[in-house]
Amino acid sequence: MLNIPTQSFPAPSSQQRVAPSGQSGRGKVALKPGHSLMDWIRFSKSGKDLTGLRGRLIEVTQEELQKHNTREDCWTCIRGMVYNVTPYMDYHPGGEEELMKAAGIDGTGLFDQVHRWVNYESMLKECLVGRMATKPTTAIKAIVPVPPVTCLAPPISVAPPREKDSLPWYDWFQTDVTVHVVVYTKRKIPSSGCTIVDLEAGILRLEVLLGKMSYMMHLCLAEEVEGTISVHTAFSVGKIQISIRKKAKGKWTSLGQPLEFHNTFLRKKDRAPYYRHCVMVSKTEVNHNTHLFRLQLPRGTIMHVPVGKHVYLKAFIQDSEIVRPYTPVVQHMAIASHQSSQDSDLYLMIKVYPDGVFTQHLNSLHTGDRIYVSGPEGMFTVRPLRDVTHLYLLAAGTGFTPMARLIQLALQNTDTIRHTGLLFFNQREEDILWRCELDELAANNDSFQVEYVLSEPCESWTGRKGRVEESMLQDFLNRPDGSKCYACVCGPAAFTDLTIGLLKQQGFSEGELCAFQG
Repeated sequence: MLNIPTQSFPAPSSQQRVAPSGQSGRGKVALKPGHSLMDWIRFSKSGKDLTGLRGRLIEVTQEELQKHNTREDCWTCIRGMVYNVTPYMDYHPGGEEELMKAAGIDGTGLFDQVHRWVNYESMLKECLVGRMATKPTTAIKAIVPVPPVTCLAPPISVAPPREKDSLPWYDWFQTDVTVHVVVYTKRKIPSSGCTIVDLEAGILRLEVLLGKMSYMMHLCLAEEVEGTISVHTAFSVGKIQISIRKKAKGKWTSLGQPLEFHNTFLRKKDRAPYYRHCVMVSKTEVNHNTHLFRLQLPRGTIMHVPVGKHVYLKAFIQDSEIVRPYTPVVQHMAIASHQSSQDSDLYLMIKVYPDGVFTQHLNSLHTGDRIYVSGPEGMFTVRPLRDVTHLYLLAAGTGFTPMARLIQLALQNTDTIRHTGLLFFNQREEDILWRCELDELAANNDSFQVEYVLSEPCESWTGRKGRVEESMLQDFLNRPDGSKCYACVCGPAAFTDLTIGLLKQQGFSEGELCAFQG
């Protein structure tokens, strides 16, 4: 009997990730009527044999996999598991051309490039043929070995060997009323978004994001504690201290029992997303089809999503797990000094599609309802903006979402970024997101400029018209002598690809460009 893993999302070895912008729905093709996501869910649960093997699971050799490489007979392998994706061809939002790129081969790399966040284990579970006969060679290995499951009484014994001075390690100390955990990252750390802490039912999960790497502590604490925590960070020396109040006074003989992936240092993309239940606090209309959703983190969670990164939302819809990535925005476009620095809620600007399974579900939520939210994801970093003088943002539709916080960040750093320009593409005037706020921001800040471009304008529209093209960018971009420019692009895949190409024609190098893609 084959040892087939339980179909769950995310699988323990899953590497579901998405490109920096965290935007979904880009690069889609027009599906035939009756071939939506919900249609696929209903079809996959109809009891029909979608593998052609009448319910059998087999071991698939490399030679056998290669035989199934046609439109009418298409198998592919993702992380060691083989799926017959032939029935899914007409339901795939990216079209059959994208699926055929992985026909008869290991499609893990192609899958990760396009949409690592997709819960393929759930989506294709009825298409599962079996496991590859050869053992996958991409097993994830921790750089720091996981310690044996024993009590953590002497803290020094659980730290990595001290000769590995570049690796993070931790220590702990206590008083009669508090427990303090100290992480030494052994490097300078960014001023925000570095540490995510979750404390629930006595389980402490702490993740420190260090560039492309992730250090994690995961413990069942030895005694009961209060539900709130505090985090203090010494950024220049790379020291993070987490303080927790004990429920009962007294000394602990150990910190607790280590759990899965405790004391490990991995590439961030090799960790499966961790979800916590967040509460919907409010839903505010932005325009005729877009809302601003405000989500509240659990009491025992401390998390800040850095600028340009995204989170995953997960929901169970008709017994299927559906996941979508979204980039948090600001509460409003006013300068941050006018907003509460204590506000840790997430604000997500989401367009609700008439046939969108996930967005319709979100729109049906009421105040107090819960939804699963992951930690920060994505490879975007603000490091290239350190010495930029002119920042140009080109967005189409909901591609505006990662730009909102970039604008705010740029206006906070006027000592370096002297000019920020937003070229915002939409179909119609009523589609423009936060137009009044953007206009007000431009009126009150000489360093910020916004221009709108409509592809389907009304007769009274006096602004720019059409689609992105060379002469339009020539008018918008200004590269004074001695300036250092940077451009960010976000929108549908075709828009992003075309715009990046045009920017390169305008003299922008790879190091001066960021394409948010999803």
